[in-house]
Amino acid sequence: MLRRFITIFSLLFGFMVVAPSCKGKAASVPDRKGLFAVITTDKGDLVVELYPEAAPKTVDNFVTLANKGFYNGIIFHRVIPQFMAQTGDPQGNGTGGPGYKFEDEIDATALGLDKIKAGEASYYERQLVQAVIKKLNIQDQATFDRRRAEVEQEIEKMGNQSVKEILELSGYHYQTGLKSVPGKRGALGMANSGPDTNGSQFFINQVDTPHLNGLHTFFGQLEESSYPVLDTIINSGNGQSKIKEIEIVDKRQ
Repeated sequence: MLRRFITIFSLLFGFMVVAPSCKGKAASVPDRKGLFAVITTDKGDLVVELYPEAAPKTVDNFVTLANKGFYNGIIFHRVIPQFMAQTGDPQGNGTGGPGYKFEDEIDATALGLDKIKAGEASYYERQLVQAVIKKLNIQDQATFDRRRAEVEQEIEKMGNQSVKEILELSGYHYQTGLKSVPGKRGALGMANSGPDTNGSQFFINQVDTPHLNGLHTFFGQLEESSYPVLDTIINSGNGQSKIKEIEIVDKRQ
């Protein structure tokens, strides 16, 4: 386990990963109450239910941009088989956005992250190492090598803290009272470059992504009938699919 931590540390210093109602599509949405979006792409329609109770500001931002036509013509610039499809960048390369950023909307307790020990959750090894680096004020690989024994001790110690606590030490801020949902197959999540850096980019999971819980705001769910369209978009490769338009269908009344 420690060897994996050491490898992660080396990678950290090697590089940084910058990773109103409409009637036209009403017939496409499920016959139940809810707030829906029909994402029309050149590969077919992606019908999603939005969750304002899980992420009210995020959903409002998405709806506002969609109604303005912001997403029209934007490509799926990043697709990874057995992971997700990402879009929402007007630049088409992962660097663009709407010209502003807003905070995450995540209730870590609702996701159970306060009950999981960081040292027992392999998904969060990177964040645990980052927390140790920050606490020990280690700035480079040479310092890390010199203080290796101290680092090992601190990893063991901090590994007993909850995932929620470790992520908070890494800069994440959590809210209470939200009905946060986990990153499962078909979930819509906000793409970001770290805590509180949401804009317009979002992704749709092709598989469950428990390693993203607590790190990304999930605000909707793809209808099962749209999974084949998502699979086609992902199988087509980076930049080979685009959004034509997004229509919001409000059936909450």
